[in-house]
Amino acid sequence: MVLADDDLLLRESMSSLLERVGFAVLGQAGDASHLLTLVREIIPDLVIVDIRMPPDHATEGLEAARAIRAEFPQIGILVLSAYVETEHATELLASGRGIGYLLKSRVTDVTEFAETLERIAKGASVVDPALVHELVAAQRRNDPLSALSLREREVLSLMAEGRSNAGIARHLWVTEGTVEKHVQHILTKLQLPDTGDDHRRVLAVIRFLEGTG
Repeated sequence: MVLADDDLLLRESMSSLLERVGFAVLGQAGDASHLLTLVREIIPDLVIVDIRMPPDHATEGLEAARAIRAEFPQIGILVLSAYVETEHATELLASGRGIGYLLKSRVTDVTEFAETLERIAKGASVVDPALVHELVAAQRRNDPLSALSLREREVLSLMAEGRSNAGIARHLWVTEGTVEKHVQHILTKLQLPDTGDDHRRVLAVIRFLEGTG
């Protein structure tokens, strides 16, 4: 993988932790331009990039992620951010498989973080729960989710994190069959087709939430 963050200490710490749990960190970049150069040279399986990078600390990291996705759609991308930025995050998440968006403050458990990276590398979409809550809150004025029960909202949030039905069942301590029923009810109430594809399901939920804000 390749890491990109302008904070050298954070970058080195993350690299050390990830290598300790089995990842090969093949390159590090402190700015978006260097990141693109490394990606083109190495063509890694996975890229971790901060949204805000030099020189302006605006959306340079996001722009680099877009460029990587356009040029190397097979590379998994995890974008890290210090803040919930719904517009940037949903646009990126809609760009294809193997995409993740997490708040830096969420990265507190190395094992869990490693599992998230593995899911992204395998093509899953992973969304920070804070982003899901922000999207839901943003469209309460005309709330299309009002038809959902509290449990269905909880399942929807876990769906948007990229969890499978089995993963949701383990998290909620219910059977997988129960989760399947909740998912069917959610998709029916939101008028979203059940494609059976976890990635398409996540994108459908995100696009729905984005489009009704």
